[in-house]
Amino acid sequence: MPKAWTRERKKEYYYRKAKEEKFRSRAAYKLLQAVEKRPFIKPRDVVVDLGAAPGGWMQASRKIVGSRGFVLGVDIKPIQPMDHPNTRTLIADVTDYQTVERIRELLLRPADAVISDVSPSVSGVWELDHARQIDLARQSMRIATSVLRPGGNFFVKVFQGDMLNDFVAEVKRHFTFVKLIKPKASRARSAELYVLGMNLRQVELEV
Repeated sequence: MPKAWTRERKKEYYYRKAKEEKFRSRAAYKLLQAVEKRPFIKPRDVVVDLGAAPGGWMQASRKIVGSRGFVLGVDIKPIQPMDHPNTRTLIADVTDYQTVERIRELLLRPADAVISDVSPSVSGVWELDHARQIDLARQSMRIATSVLRPGGNFFVKVFQGDMLNDFVAEVKRHFTFVKLIKPKASRARSAELYVLGMNLRQVELEV
């Protein structure tokens, strides 16, 4: 890893802030800023966090839902357990159709919010990376529409590109309010955006 890149990262505001406030990643601020604009996670909510490793979004979600909510973190990589008893982790792949049932088994009740920061391994070929990201976003939405309560919310990372509009149209078929969000904590030069879908129209039984 180039030393110049490492120095730049360590100087970066949200990286330093995450270290100071003991968040596991700077990404925690992306979620907190998005929720501040649109409260799609609330106190006492049940939250499913897809692509949760290393746990920054889990920490941010737990901060919002408080001691009476519940946060389940899902990732193909192990996630270091947290001190809070109302958090759980699950090693699972969002592209595996059995993951939906494994999530349901761990939930106290249907989820109020599903959030997804899942990303592909970046190849450097933009068209390929964009297509992979949209596919992962679709897989995340499949899980969301299967485990959310009616009226629940969905927040997912995407990359800008020519497939984005079609994906947003798909989200609109499932949620009554849809908005593209770029939190301040996202790097300005990054092509990442987040799609927010609020108020799930219905819970889909087929997965």
